[in-house]
Order: sequence, then C-alpha cells, then structure tokens
Amino acid sequence: MKHKILVIGSGAREHAIVRALDQSTQEKTIYCFASNMNPGIADLCDELTVGSINDPDFVVNYAQEVAATLAIIGPENPLENGVADALWKTGVKTVGPKKDLAQLETSKAFTRNLLREYDIPGDPQYQTFDSLEGVADFLEELEENYVVKYDGLMGGKGVKVSGDHLHSHDEALAYCQELVDGGGEFVIEKKLVGEEFSLMSFCDGDTLKHMPAVQDHKRAYEGDTGPNTGGMGTYSDANHSLPFLQESDITAAHAINISTAKALKDKFGEGYKGILYGGFIATSNEVKLIEYNARFGDPEAMNVLPLLESDFIEICLAVADGTLENVDVQFQRKATVCKYAVPDGYPDSPVKGKPIDISRVSNPDGLFYASVDIQNGQLVEAGSRTVAVVGMASSITEAEAAAEKEISAVKGPLFHRKDIGTNEVIQKRVDHMNSLQ
Repeated sequence: MKHKILVIGSGAREHAIVRALDQSTQEKTIYCFASNMNPGIADLCDELTVGSINDPDFVVNYAQEVAATLAIIGPENPLENGVADALWKTGVKTVGPKKDLAQLETSKAFTRNLLREYDIPGDPQYQTFDSLEGVADFLEELEENYVVKYDGLMGGKGVKVSGDHLHSHDEALAYCQELVDGGGEFVIEKKLVGEEFSLMSFCDGDTLKHMPAVQDHKRAYEGDTGPNTGGMGTYSDANHSLPFLQESDITAAHAINISTAKALKDKFGEGYKGILYGGFIATSNEVKLIEYNARFGDPEAMNVLPLLESDFIEICLAVADGTLENVDVQFQRKATVCKYAVPDGYPDSPVKGKPIDISRVSNPDGLFYASVDIQNGQLVEAGSRTVAVVGMASSITEAEAAAEKEISAVKGPLFHRKDIGTNEVIQKRVDHMNSLQ
C-alpha cells in the first residue's frame, strides 16, 4: 500500500521529519503544507504548497486535495487551533494531539494543575493568576526565586526569570500587570536551580517509546548570555543520556511522561497521539518538570531523528493507530551536536532578505533549512533562525567539531554559538550538578 503523507510546517524541524520519512523503505508520496518555501523540504517532497497552516479548513482542504492518509503536525500553533481535530474528523490519521490534549503546551496553568490533580511528581511550588490580586504576597513568599510565565503560547519568549529578566518584585509586578492588561492568565512558580534537559517520547495514547535525552541552549550568545530564543543549538550523547545526568534522572523523566499520558487519557477519555516532549530540570535532589511541548522540539528533532534506526513511517502509523507497543523503536548509539546559524540582530531586530551561501557545506545530509526563502533564484534569510547543521560521531567532542566546521562554512550576515557542545561548556554543566549534589 502506498502512503500519502502530509507534513504541516516548513522549518528545520519539519525538514528533519520529511528526511526521516523519505528514508523509510515503505512506498509513499510526501506532501508539505508550508508557511514558507523551504528548498530542503521541496527537494524531498512530491509537492510543497505554501498556505495558512494554522487554519483547520485550509489544511483539511489541502489534505483532501492530495488524498492524504497520514498527517504529521510540526509546530504548536496548528495544534492550538484544532488542526488535528479537523484532520481526524475527515478520516486522516494524525500524529499530533487534538486541541484539548495539546493544552499541555498551550496552557502552562493546565499542565501544572494536571500534575497536581493526578499527583504526578515534578511540579514546583506555584500559583495561577488572572489579576494582580495575591501576586505581591506570593512573590514575598518566594523571595528572589521566582519565574513568571504567560499562560499561552509566546514562541518560547513569554517566560521571565528572577535574576535574569526581572531584577526586583517591582519589575515582576510590572510584567504581571502587562500580562493582565493583555487579557492573559499567568503562572508564578518557584525558580528551580539545576540543569535542564529535554526528553521526548512517541505516544499512541497508551504506550510510550522514549527518545535520547537532549540539552538545548536558549540564550542567543555564548556563555548563555543575551535574550531568549527558540533555541540556538542542542547536543545528545552516545549513551542516550547526558554527561551531567544520573540514570535515575532519565528514569524519573520517563515516569513523568508515562504518568502524564495516562492522566490525559483519564481526563479527556481519549489518548494523546503524537510527540510528548518534557522539558525537565535535574535539581539537587529530584527531577522537576519545567514545561511540556506537544510536538517535536526544534532543534531537538534534528538530534534524534537522524539517529533513528527504525522505520519512521511505521512508528507514525503506530502512534495514530494505537499499536506502538508492537513497534521496536531503536536509535543509533551516537552523539549529536546541532548548531543554528541565525541572522545578525536576531532575535530582537534580525536582518531579513539578505542572501546566504551554503555551497561550502560538505555534508548536505547534516544541513537543515529553517527560516529561509528563495528570491530571484537566491537563498535569503527570512528573519528567524536560518539554517541548522548536525554533526554526528561516537563522542560529543567529535560531533561538535563536525558541526562547528559545517556551520562556519555557511556564509552571509549570520552568527552562531561556537560554544554549544564544547568540552568546556559540558564540564561546566557537570561541575554545576556536582556542586548542587
């Protein structure tokens, strides 16, 4: 049987998804419903159509036009808008949770309350607010260790941390007032100290199959300084853990993902079908949940999907069909380092429309196109993270050297973080965890 597969989204994450689909030995036609012209995806797809990916009607019309049998939703906004619900209604099997279940990502308060309600470990001390009533008192209680999180989606930029972004209770109250004025709910929680890691699991509603752990770097500049971004790069280790984690940390993260999937099924009477992405932090004594995402991470997808040894189409069908327990999901025992090249001025005032040159990149299979466009036959920056490269090797050190060589070969008004995956930065993480324990 020939699968007609529709991928929704057109960033580097979707490029990684399409590449993994393309490598499957199953007979397939791949279509992409995109928000921009991604040449890497266009090369691998039978058809790439640019349209309104967050509008369920547009997506469903396109899915029917190409007679799609399976859809994979890349970004979070289509999930929030109910694109998965609309696709299932028209009989298209979909990898990506329905709107209610996607609240795990789209509402910070929902997730905190779900963990509390089902007695799942991982919540820090927190309270939810929709006005300033009680805010000052709770800040007093938390003293200088607090985080303010906008309840909805803000592209990874709605979180403000004491000491980093907020330098007094007055500043915190001003940010909360801003959120209230915008009609938003928000969560204030105790700031957690430790090392962050991402752990993603394939989930069919009942069974979970876990992916290698990854560490992301959110800050724009070296040494973890500068504004928050969607993620400047990531690394994973050959043993599928990370140098600063204990085996018990990975086990705890797995357990939280499993309990969360179970809680969602109990709450909504149907299972979560898609990628369950836990953003965790290993603290001095236990693993806590920072937040959930309801899809593959970007850059994390570029670390794990190239390592996948099992058939990706088989996994996606099993996720949609609820038969994941019958599928053997295996990843190569290799380390990966992913680095993003981003436009000068990113994230606050990125240059746009300037040409970039990738002709010196020696391993095109390790190159992922993100926010790019084609103008007059030329590849140009479209304003967000531009291209990513992944180095893969038997150690993080070798993978980092490969990634650094490749990303440095991309020319244009761009910059990248040279420190991601370096021995020095990783040793700092290990020392930090040791000092806490």
